Amino acid sequence: MRIAINAIFLQKDQLEGYGHYANEVFSRMVKQHPEHEFVFLFDREYDPKYIYAGNVKPMLVPPAARHPLAFFTWYNLKAPAALRSEKIDVWVQPYGFCSLTTKIPQVLVMHDLSFVHFPKFIPWYHRMYYRAFTKKFLAKAKRIVTVSEFTKNDIIQQYHTSPGKINVVHGAARENFKPVSWFEREEMKEGFAGGTEYFLFTGGIHPRKNLMNLLKAFSLFKKWQHSNMKLLVAGRLAWDYEFFLEKLRTYKYREDVVLLGYQPEEELARITAGAYALVYPSYFEGFGLPIVEAMQAEVPVITSNTSSMPEIGADAALYADPSKPDEIAKHMQHVYRDEILRTSLIEKGKIRAAEFSWDKAAEELWQNVLAAAG
Repeated sequence: MRIAINAIFLQKDQLEGYGHYANEVFSRMVKQHPEHEFVFLFDREYDPKYIYAGNVKPMLVPPAARHPLAFFTWYNLKAPAALRSEKIDVWVQPYGFCSLTTKIPQVLVMHDLSFVHFPKFIPWYHRMYYRAFTKKFLAKAKRIVTVSEFTKNDIIQQYHTSPGKINVVHGAARENFKPVSWFEREEMKEGFAGGTEYFLFTGGIHPRKNLMNLLKAFSLFKKWQHSNMKLLVAGRLAWDYEFFLEKLRTYKYREDVVLLGYQPEEELARITAGAYALVYPSYFEGFGLPIVEAMQAEVPVITSNTSSMPEIGADAALYADPSKPDEIAKHMQHVYRDEILRTSLIEKGKIRAAEFSWDKAAEELWQNVLAAAG
């Protein structure tokens, strides 16, 4: 077979949730099936490291698809035209959009429906595009893959899609996320937190990640504990971050909040392993990759009791209402004061993280490719 892969989010030093999922799954898939040829479609110059094996053929198809007009043009005109001479059997679309004009069977990966539940957190022009076309994408796709049971059920409820058309293929923790020695933890604390313990948030800085309530929770924690603990934020400035930065300038504990910006995977893995706990109070997630990565690194997790996060964390995390900073702060205090609780979370987290596997994910997605081709 010849399988086309939408690879537009495989961009060096820019991988986040969608990109990490695609990188981990496709790097395995092409190596597990050397008898098949994969055509990777990029919308801009690509890094050769994403050409994982000899059975991958890269194709550069401009324009860069990063706004609604370009989305429509790329998916419906440029990419289908580029594939016409390639004799493609299946086209895998891992980012929630698919082509409405191609006759090639498509596998659509839908990570979440955040635009339905939190429309105000998305630029209006993206929101309008999602609203106009998501139902059509779901109808057009031969197979639909989601990253959690929550998202599968959400799609069924919101769009009345047949359950038999949808399969869940969970993500997993990347292998670099692992525990480090005491000396390495001390090195992380010295390098990033002035030698003190630190809570960590990982993710892009935008409203859905709920960083304003995280700051409020951190204030309560500091007030209650009088601790020198710091809060590290590892992630790029994504969108609508200006209000957060403005408030941070006058924040009482500004000196204890460290914005690290986007971190390469190896460095982020070490920063994660050095954390006292991960605090991930996002309003809404399709999976929540930092949760299982912290667990695999033997770091306790505090996260939200909404969307997919209880499904992913199971009994190995503490859960709070993301709209209530006092609940988040109480969990931060509990982890800080109760070493038995912290140890229990670490042990449960190790077990939970081991239940997710990128090798399994790659094989399960491959089965959906075969089903679409058939």
